[in-house]
Amino acid sequence: MDSVIYFIKSTLANEIAASGFPLIYKGEMNHQIMRSFAFMANRKIAEMNVPTATRKRVFHIMIECLQNITKHSDDYDEKEKQIGNGLFVVGKERDSFYIVTGNLVRNDKVPILEQRLDRLNSASPTQLKEMFMQQMVEGELNEKGGAGLGLIDIARKSKRKLYYHFVPYENNRHFFILAVTIPISAEEDDF
Repeated sequence: MDSVIYFIKSTLANEIAASGFPLIYKGEMNHQIMRSFAFMANRKIAEMNVPTATRKRVFHIMIECLQNITKHSDDYDEKEKQIGNGLFVVGKERDSFYIVTGNLVRNDKVPILEQRLDRLNSASPTQLKEMFMQQMVEGELNEKGGAGLGLIDIARKSKRKLYYHFVPYENNRHFFILAVTIPISAEEDDF
């Protein structure tokens, strides 16, 4: 598993360094770290000459992705306490930003997550908005405080398909990689 993480980090580090926007983090993800990382990334993006609408979309998606790691990582310490370890990368290409996350998920979550991501990737913008509204009305809070809105919102705000991959890790878990591309656009969102 460490070789997969090393490959991801080294490959992305080279790409990101070329764009002058190297923000990569691997480790425990808690509220304090999440805030610090989001602040740094937002400050870097604000220094770039990108439209405000894009900056807002990148920041919003970044927060959702960080929260997904914090809430849904199936990584535990020796006392079986959830520690929310993960990999987080944000970078900029010529005409878009990208966010890549990685965290451990239990095997029983993989088919459900795959089905959900495939459904989001095949939905039109109108269907995504309808899914979001339906989940707002009908969604129930789960044991981790989520209502199932995060991935829908990421798909809506990115306006692109979500790339994902599950790398086998051990008998009962996979390393879940999610990559989101956010095009640079002056088009306003319906925040």
